[in-house]
Amino acid sequence: MSKKGVSLEEKKSRMLELLHETGECYQLKELEKLGPKLKGVVANSVKDVIQRLLDDGLIESDKLGNSIFFWAFPTKVLKTSKRKLEEITIQYENTSKKLKLMETTMQNASVNEEENVLSQTLTEITALEIDIANLQKELDEIKENDPHKLNNMKEKTKGLKEAANRWTDNIFAVKTWCKKKFFMDEEILNKQFGIPEDLDYVE
Repeated sequence: MSKKGVSLEEKKSRMLELLHETGECYQLKELEKLGPKLKGVVANSVKDVIQRLLDDGLIESDKLGNSIFFWAFPTKVLKTSKRKLEEITIQYENTSKKLKLMETTMQNASVNEEENVLSQTLTEITALEIDIANLQKELDEIKENDPHKLNNMKEKTKGLKEAANRWTDNIFAVKTWCKKKFFMDEEILNKQFGIPEDLDYVE
């Protein structure tokens, strides 16, 4: 085997293979001799490779007296891989749940936003209709007494009617948008957002 151009991952694989094949416990100095001889891993990199395998949980070690021994069994790798798979599976499931929750929240926020716009628009129309009714009542009372005031009231009433019709336009536009985006039936849309069935422009 070539001693040049071997990556760290390949060295780890070869040293792990050595421990699996022999099924024995070794001291570091023994592995530094066996690594080059059996697996083509240079002696001065064996210590680092063994430490990396320990960090990854793929091999085990224990101290007996003044000596430290290293060993590994194939079942250890299987258990480690299984544990990592379980961790990744849990992370994936949690992430999927979070993503689904975010999508639902965004959809609800969009619907609620439109609902708020419609509610505000209906409130504005109702207020304008009340103002128009009050002004019309005043017009009826003063139309024969004060021509100048009558003209002012007519102009004000005209402006309020235009405003009410603009808000009505807004509601029809929002309804059209909701029907296209959420595929809602007009009757259901009116009921859900409290829009009167006979909503129309002010004459």
